[in-house]
Amino acid sequence: MIEFRAGTGRFVLRVAGVALDKGRVLLCQLVDEGYWFLPGGRANFLETTEAALKREMQEELATSIQVERLLWVVENFFQEKNAEPRHELGFYYLMRFPRRSPLCRMAKPFRCRDEGEKVVLQWHPLTTLPTLPLYPAFLRQGLLSLPADIEHVSIKEGELAA
Repeated sequence: MIEFRAGTGRFVLRVAGVALDKGRVLLCQLVDEGYWFLPGGRANFLETTEAALKREMQEELATSIQVERLLWVVENFFQEKNAEPRHELGFYYLMRFPRRSPLCRMAKPFRCRDEGEKVVLQWHPLTTLPTLPLYPAFLRQGLLSLPADIEHVSIKEGELAA
């Protein structure tokens, strides 16, 4: 994984997938955390970000995906509660699950494990995003109108609200 500590903070190279279905987006959260984020994970050394996203979805959701296109390259500076500051470089892709995937039929929250962490996944109506504790926060509006071309986003969010 491309993650390392430097000084008092941590750097992470992250990939994330935007899965849309019937006016909903798939989001996840760590159990006992108060905010949502896009599914994904960290890229490995000498692994493309697209390959990393495919691997992460296979590991976490036991499914293959089709990567449609890159939406955002995100420089995100933030700090989770009681943790060191983080500098995250993220590649956010539009992705699609296989036709007739059971994941698209999930109406209730469901769980998976990611590196020992308990993760809850849930489809959220796009109409609820503006008021949802979703990070990075630009996604609350960004997911409502996906960019036609790749966008670069740089944000400093401070401490995430729990």
